Amino acid sequence: MSALMVAGETELKITKHVDSLLRHISYVQSACTLLGKRLIEQGQGSLGVDLVGRGMCHDNSKFHGIEWEYLHAGSDITPENMEMARRQHVMTNDHHPEFWNGVHNMSQIAVAEMVCDWYARSQEFGTGIREWVNSKATVKYNIDPTSEQHDWIEAFLSILLEDTFVKV
Repeated sequence: MSALMVAGETELKITKHVDSLLRHISYVQSACTLLGKRLIEQGQGSLGVDLVGRGMCHDNSKFHGIEWEYLHAGSDITPENMEMARRQHVMTNDHHPEFWNGVHNMSQIAVAEMVCDWYARSQEFGTGIREWVNSKATVKYNIDPTSEQHDWIEAFLSILLEDTFVKV
């Protein structure tokens, strides 16, 4: 195989990786903007503005270091390297429960961004977010249904999924 062909394949792989990251970040930014504006309209201006701002820099760490190198699919990526990069990501981005040692320790703004992240993933994969939260996330993250964080999750989901069309 020629060096030119290898370089072209590498550039294509990098382009696909960038496209994937930008698509995800765009979905999260849109969700943060939507939820943030609705929070502002409900009188939670500070929380809403903070969320919109956080959406603008969501997952920036994925463009650097081991996260850039290993948080993507590829034949040259080992499961160990992928896991190392995933751990790096969740331990440096506070919208992940692992950063806080569990959902029950998360701040309200971190929970709001986490819900927007989950919402974005549901759009990317065409899955139902409420079903995923109720059947998977509550188990995966050991979310206590009587906790304040659970209440925040439910409230943010309701606001995000609110039907704003007027029924005639």
